[in-house]
Amino acid sequence: MSQKPPDHVRPSLHSLEELLGHQFKNPDILQQALTHSSASKDRAQSNERLEFLGDRVLGLVCAGMLLDAFPDESEGELGYRFSGLARAESLARVGAAINLAPLIVLSEGEEATGRDNPAILADCCEAVIAALFLDGGLEKAKAFIQQHWRPLMAENPLPPKDPKTMLQEWAQGHGLPLPKYEVTAQEGPTHAPTFTVRVTVHEKKPTSGEGSSKQAAEQAAAENMLNSMGAGK
Repeated sequence: MSQKPPDHVRPSLHSLEELLGHQFKNPDILQQALTHSSASKDRAQSNERLEFLGDRVLGLVCAGMLLDAFPDESEGELGYRFSGLARAESLARVGAAINLAPLIVLSEGEEATGRDNPAILADCCEAVIAALFLDGGLEKAKAFIQQHWRPLMAENPLPPKDPKTMLQEWAQGHGLPLPKYEVTAQEGPTHAPTFTVRVTVHEKKPTSGEGSSKQAAEQAAAENMLNSMGAGK
């Protein structure tokens, strides 16, 4: 079983329920959503499986929101918007807005830096969405997502493009080969790794980026390449 939150944390769960707009019939599911795998002897009792479900619930609701809000946009344009809404950075922003960080249950080894790790915060936010869905149904999860993701959706009047897409389009527009990405390092524990990826575009000076996944590191490397060329957002 996972560790229970410290006594000083438990009362704060009531404040979290208020922010979520739902009083849990099964508070254990909310506790599980807040339990990092490093603090659980049984990984099935951590929030990892809930992250999987929360990602799908978030995707479903965001896709519906985008279809309603942008009826004239193409599938590709909606895809750019969807990627921006569902990415880890957006989840971490919402997690910070509802003050999840102090409530996350971490091992002693993760305690020093884990609360400042946006990837852990994003994963926890996904798990909380799943907990809402399981305990309150789709409408409760949908209401929470709409409340916090509609402002994010409104930030970009034009469909945003992720750095990898922008770099690929830049290379194609200049008649160059597609960017090449290479993992050059992997550090940290298996449950919270940090990847370093290097990107090269023809004869341009390579740039590197770091992230909690290969995909995130590739995006960071692409963004650094765009910035180095003065072609960033």
